[in-house]
Amino acid sequence: MKHIHRTGGRLRAAARALAVTGLVLGLGACSAESVDEAVGKAVDKTVDETYEVTYEVTGTSVDEIAFHGGGGDAMNPKLENVTSPALPWKKTVTLRGIMPPAVMPMALEAGGADVTCTITYQGEVIKEAKGEGMLTAGGCVAVSPIVG
Repeated sequence: MKHIHRTGGRLRAAARALAVTGLVLGLGACSAESVDEAVGKAVDKTVDETYEVTYEVTGTSVDEIAFHGGGGDAMNPKLENVTSPALPWKKTVTLRGIMPPAVMPMALEAGGADVTCTITYQGEVIKEAKGEGMLTAGGCVAVSPIVG
C-alpha cells in the first residue's frame, strides 16, 4: 500500500505542476498576444511618421560630412556626403520612423580638426558632440525623437 500511495502522491504532484504550468503558459500567451498587438500598432504608427531635424557642424578643417538624409530605411539608412564643406555647415532633413538622425564630420589631416556637431529637433538640441583629432569619430547620432 505504501508503494501505491507514494506513486499516487507523485502523480498528484506531477498533475498539479502540469496544471500550474498550463495556467501560466495560457496566461502568458494572452499577455504576449496583447503586448504583441499593442507593440505592432505602435510600430506601424512610428514607422509611417516623419520628423525634421537640423544638423549643424562648426569648427575648422573638416574634409567631409556624412549624414542620414532620409533615404534608405531605419535599419539601413542611406548616407549622404558633402565633401570640402564650408563651415559653419547647416542642413535640415526629413527622416521617417525610427531612423536615427546622424551627422558625422570627418577630418583627415594629421593636425586634425576642432569640430562641434549638433542635431536639433523642434528647436531643442537632442545631441551635441565635440572632437579634436585626425578623424572625428562617431560624430552625432541620436535616437529618433518620435520613438519616445
